[in-house]
Amino acid sequence: MSYNLILKNRYKNIFHNSGKAFFFQSFLLLILSLLSFFIYKDIKTGVSFLLTYLICLGISFLFRFLGRGKKLDIFNVQDAVMMIFFVWTISIFISALPFVFGNILKIHHAIFEATSGWTTTGLSLITDVEIIPKPYLLWRSLIQYFGGAGFALIMLVTAGSMGVGIYQAEGRSDNLVPNFKDSVKIIGIIYFSWTILGILALLLIGKMNFFDSFNHTLTALATGGFSTKNDSIAAFNSVKVETIIIILMIAGSTGFGVHYAFTQMFKNTSSNIKEYFSKKIDKFEFRDRVKREPFFKNPEPKTMAVIIFIFLIIVFFFSARYLYETNEAIRHTIFQVVSGLTGTGFSSTDLIPWNTIGLLSIVILMIIGGMMDSTSGGLKLFRVYIIIRVIKSRISLFFKPKGTTFHIEVRKGMSKKLIDNESLREVISIVFIYFLVYFIGVFVMLAYGYNLEESLFEYASALSAVGLSVGTTTPEAPNGIIWVKTIGMYLGRLEFFAIFYAIIKLYKDLKQGLLTKLNKK
Repeated sequence: MSYNLILKNRYKNIFHNSGKAFFFQSFLLLILSLLSFFIYKDIKTGVSFLLTYLICLGISFLFRFLGRGKKLDIFNVQDAVMMIFFVWTISIFISALPFVFGNILKIHHAIFEATSGWTTTGLSLITDVEIIPKPYLLWRSLIQYFGGAGFALIMLVTAGSMGVGIYQAEGRSDNLVPNFKDSVKIIGIIYFSWTILGILALLLIGKMNFFDSFNHTLTALATGGFSTKNDSIAAFNSVKVETIIIILMIAGSTGFGVHYAFTQMFKNTSSNIKEYFSKKIDKFEFRDRVKREPFFKNPEPKTMAVIIFIFLIIVFFFSARYLYETNEAIRHTIFQVVSGLTGTGFSSTDLIPWNTIGLLSIVILMIIGGMMDSTSGGLKLFRVYIIIRVIKSRISLFFKPKGTTFHIEVRKGMSKKLIDNESLREVISIVFIYFLVYFIGVFVMLAYGYNLEESLFEYASALSAVGLSVGTTTPEAPNGIIWVKTIGMYLGRLEFFAIFYAIIKLYKDLKQGLLTKLNKK
């Protein structure tokens, strides 16, 4: 089989499976259209979603048509990267259309809004979310929710074993159990269970109606931060609401492998308690078994706890206590530190009055981000932990005999991961490209006349998919700023290299195809 024929068959695979993803999206759009017509009795909004549904369905059929015929049984990571590129890029444009058809936003503003949704960023150009039709708010929440889980989970269910490459191409690596498809089912159960718990908890405290509870649970778990209120979580002015949202934000920013390790620990501990009380084991063996649980050996929860503790002290003593009374200062400090680190972007207070130390602390937290294989953005705690371990090992190595080598083994979920040279290169590459793109974005904002404080904060929020703002993300912002933030959100969500690989591969494949045709002539 010639290379061009193999390439053609691979693209058939890519188009066929991309069509499945677009069909799923069209299904969501149809639901929103029906809700608009029959529940909210809003013809104009219903038409905007119906038109988008027809366009999305047409794109789905087009991709399925391009992918018709005999296809290869394999679906490698390169193919998956191409599919992720097509699906994410086209889905963002499709998701922007309801806002345009409904005259809610202009096209470039709508693309920004859709990108902010799918990337779980939460920055918004809608000036008043409380007056626009509710289906648009629901649409924003849904794209954040599914953007947090990733198209990879959907495709793993629909594409079977071929979807493994898609999952890895989105920058995820959790394999909770040996069978990858079983892993995805477990992840789906964890994600959905937290959703149900969050909605019920917010409803029970009586501060939110079902619509607000539903939307805020979806966007909190997705660490997205879109709200149904202009003042975000501050609009509810409730410690109980903030407490539940904090729990949901931490849950969303916790890696699915860590979630699974926790559930297994709980299951094993229950079994050990039964054995302890039935006198089958003594207290020393009971303690030893608990200490050996993989959950306690995962470094990310500990790293998250230490970072939160350190920045709670910094933000409270050097910023918040000058703005609020003690109780209020503690309350807002806890919420904003967690919101920043988890990459959620909800606000319990206005950040504009915060001093430089407070804002810089949030910038650092946004850059660090949540755990690997979570819905969070940023550099990720796993990479930060590895960097700390490498620095510690290099210092220790200085005092050891010449020729001594070291290796780092880190618990990730239920398994152990050896941090070899390849892993270190991956960490260094991601960190380098992150800061390269970050400073380019900051320089662009400075060139448009924004001050350094605003530029550092806003672009960290966009690139790390957070959504906190100090007031510069507005419809009045220059189009150049809107687009540079849009690109930052897009690159940051897919961790840069997936996009770079896809563009380079598409260029090479097109070049190869054209050269072949020219040679035949």
